[in-house]
Amino acid sequence: MENIAHIPTRMLINGELVEASDGKTFAVHNPATREVSAHVPEASADDTNAANKEELARLDAISMGMPVSTHHYAAAAATNFEHYSEAWPSIQGQASVNTPGMVTMTLRQPYGVVALIIPWNAPCLFLGTKSAPALITGNTVVLKSSEKAPLAVARIAELVKEAGFPPGVFNIISGHGVPSGQVLSRHMDVRVLSFTGSSRTGKLIQEEAARTNLKKVILELGGKSPALIFEDANLEKAVAQTYFSVQLNSGQVCMANSRIYVQKSIAAQFVEAFKAKSASSTRPGNPLDKDTNHGPQADEVQYRNVLAYIEEGKKSGTLAQGGGKTAVEGTKGFFVEPTVFLDTPETARIMKEEVFGPVVIINTFGTEAEVVAKANDTEFGLYASVYTRNVNRAMRVAKALESGYVGVNCTSPTTGIDLPFGGYKSSGQGREGWLYSMDNFLETKSVIMQIDEE
Repeated sequence: MENIAHIPTRMLINGELVEASDGKTFAVHNPATREVSAHVPEASADDTNAANKEELARLDAISMGMPVSTHHYAAAAATNFEHYSEAWPSIQGQASVNTPGMVTMTLRQPYGVVALIIPWNAPCLFLGTKSAPALITGNTVVLKSSEKAPLAVARIAELVKEAGFPPGVFNIISGHGVPSGQVLSRHMDVRVLSFTGSSRTGKLIQEEAARTNLKKVILELGGKSPALIFEDANLEKAVAQTYFSVQLNSGQVCMANSRIYVQKSIAAQFVEAFKAKSASSTRPGNPLDKDTNHGPQADEVQYRNVLAYIEEGKKSGTLAQGGGKTAVEGTKGFFVEPTVFLDTPETARIMKEEVFGPVVIINTFGTEAEVVAKANDTEFGLYASVYTRNVNRAMRVAKALESGYVGVNCTSPTTGIDLPFGGYKSSGQGREGWLYSMDNFLETKSVIMQIDEE
């Protein structure tokens, strides 16, 4: 080109100037001559996601042990910001002339200061699902990361600054529940607090909110999710999906199907297939290794807690697989091998309490009524699933299960992109999701205007 010694075309990803990963380019034409000025890389989906996702995945790996091979949450967080950046026109009130002599309307207005406390098991994901709707509705945000997984969130804080957010609009802090989380729960300027984490901490937050300014509290808490496998189910599919659910993130997922109920006629076949799947598919190791799909527990506290539950399980049920720590060559990490218990009494602690580790109990049932009663016999109600080819049974059971989310012929972490997510009973209050989260951060004001008759 005349008078231009160098035409820059490459993309900047992770500090490097690169071409598109798939080699695709598009032409740029000079409108004065119609000639091609340059060929510029066409960023693929992988290129777009790679800009920060690999770094964020590594930071989560070295802070709480999530394998980089299963870390898709940076892209999910970005998707949330993209969605809500286009969702703002739906923030609308209503007008009415139904009241004689009046024009009435509702206004949807931000609360002001919103506090968000996110968990350590998927920090990037929850940062996106909570902060994006809170910000787009006009609130200022104070987000606290967990002391177990602050690194990826701290990097996102740098990206927020680079993106040019106005000072004071999006604030990101790190720290323990006491003092920083407690301060947010008690703070008189905070009007809304959204929390995802343990039921114990959620109750403490609710208490602090009630004692101070009665701030609005949205809670997504623990789970003890049941999967019901009827004899007409697709057995191979049920085995693969229930294994993945309790194995993902080393069982550190609130909606993991940690209780599996299998109809007696297929129980032996299911158990053997489940054990074989676990033995052949679990690859423990360094979470920075892309071949690893089973990382350590997040820290020593989680590690010892899971091992304690396993010892409890040995006293109450039959150990069928695993049952202790896993020594991974070259590490001193907090690894726990996938563990399966059978024939565990419904009253056992391990059946009632959230383990938050790679531990599953497989029990049997005879009738539909029996298994629904067993599935509901817990204070948790976050996610449940039912596997059957009988559509009528599927809908009966889905309606009967005391759970905020029910998967039919699928299980967690599968969710619908536009459905509300939240729990029954002690699994929380409020709902989150693309069509629901903005409501959590908006006040509704009624305005009534009298029209004088001439």
